[in-house]
Amino acid sequence: MVNDRRPALLCVPFAGAGASFFHPWQRAAGDRWRVVAVEPAGRERRLADAPHRDVGDAVTDVVDGLAEVLRSAPHTVLFGHSLGAVVAYELAHAFAARDVRVDRLIVSGSPGPWSQRERRATGLPENEFLARVEEFAGFRHPALEHPEMRDMIVPVLRADCEMHENYLPSTDTPLAVPITSLRGRDDGLASPDEAREWRAATSGPFRFLEVPGNHMYLVDRAEDVLRIIDAECAQTSDR
Repeated sequence: MVNDRRPALLCVPFAGAGASFFHPWQRAAGDRWRVVAVEPAGRERRLADAPHRDVGDAVTDVVDGLAEVLRSAPHTVLFGHSLGAVVAYELAHAFAARDVRVDRLIVSGSPGPWSQRERRATGLPENEFLARVEEFAGFRHPALEHPEMRDMIVPVLRADCEMHENYLPSTDTPLAVPITSLRGRDDGLASPDEAREWRAATSGPFRFLEVPGNHMYLVDRAEDVLRIIDAECAQTSDR
């Protein structure tokens, strides 16, 4: 709603996920946040749209609509996990060019934007591809066990993996926005040093935090993640 004056929490899904992943976050946030979830092409309400294979294209697709939604917000925080982290980072740059204020970027489960994954899933045969994705994430979506759902999910997952594994930042200019980098302590995709690489992506304050869990620690932990976001937005000191 355009006249909603709650602070906005813009959430960007990870590979294979859609906006509905963040629906429970609104219930958990209550009146503290207006949770706005990015709706990527190729899934859920945008099932008929071809999924993007390039982060720049994915950002261009949604940025103007999101900017209109966020202009009325007194404060805006961006949250993105894994692929969503680099998409959120590019959105933050795109919002700055459109005079949409972002108060903090919270990236999760992601190396810095200049690091590319050495072991890739892109181009592998389907069974090897899914095994590699499961290895990376430490998580397998139960819908993949159903052939009809699998046929819908795999093309989107392939496009998202290609988009993530081929990603290069659009600029080397740091954001003038505080960044918090979150990492599950048992994450096999982003090491502590890699998660700290986000320090170079901002000219403002930076914080690095570890939480219990693996790469997909945030599944079913909406309230815990929101408490972290609340605490990060309540302080501004660098660590």
